[in-house]
Amino acid sequence: MSPQLLHSGKVREVYADGDDIILVASDRMSVYDVILPTPIPDKGAILTQLSLWWFEQIKDVVPNHIISGTDVPPEWAGRAVRCQKLTMVPVECIARGYLAGLGLQEYRRDGAISGLALPEGLVEASKLPEPVFTPTTKATEGHDEFMTFDEVVAQQGADLSDRLRELTLAVYTRGAQIAARSGVIIADTKLEFGIDAAGELVLGDEVLTPDSSRFWPAGSWAPGGPQQSWDKQFVRDWSLASGWDKTYPGPEIPAEIVEKTRALYVDVYERITGNRW
Repeated sequence: MSPQLLHSGKVREVYADGDDIILVASDRMSVYDVILPTPIPDKGAILTQLSLWWFEQIKDVVPNHIISGTDVPPEWAGRAVRCQKLTMVPVECIARGYLAGLGLQEYRRDGAISGLALPEGLVEASKLPEPVFTPTTKATEGHDEFMTFDEVVAQQGADLSDRLRELTLAVYTRGAQIAARSGVIIADTKLEFGIDAAGELVLGDEVLTPDSSRFWPAGSWAPGGPQQSWDKQFVRDWSLASGWDKTYPGPEIPAEIVEKTRALYVDVYERITGNRW
């Protein structure tokens, strides 16, 4: 019996295959919660292979959902993984080591992110005194919203919330240490966790990819403005510069932007893993 489609997301399809899940990463590019009409060649495979590499690097930090990176239908080879079924925790677990993106907007408005006060005088791309846990909702429609830790506790209970925060920061810290060896700053990252059949908290989805993280060149890092990036911020910046208003439908991506985006994803994959794409 062939795998049965359960869900089609902005970038991934989720299939049931017996007791397992097949997670297939497409080449779709989503920015500001809108899928752009132009795919980025090899993007899905890069996200999948980089995630598999990272899952191996951090398996002593947190268990993950991977059963196999190769035992998948041949038409999805390289871009799919076989996983455990998880009951996903409806919290986006975000770790930030630097000030950027929506976190920067929150800080400028409130002096805090997710209710967590930060020192005065920080600027765009400032390194934070220590990494912080800044969770958000997982909206099925519309945009995710920042949550305070107390709101996570109210939703998930104290024990699970403490564990989510602990593991999110541990994964970020390990990842940042490893990436730094290759001259890559991981400014922030988003993780997703689920509960397995044994009741254990498990890391799912993708991990430390250019879709879920901000990657900056350490050699050119300079607080006070936007940074060069090896992630989908490049496409976000292009889309806004094109005059797009962030509403559906998104603009077609020109060939030179497609080529540059693919090159950035390949470059950071090769830098971090040491493998040739």
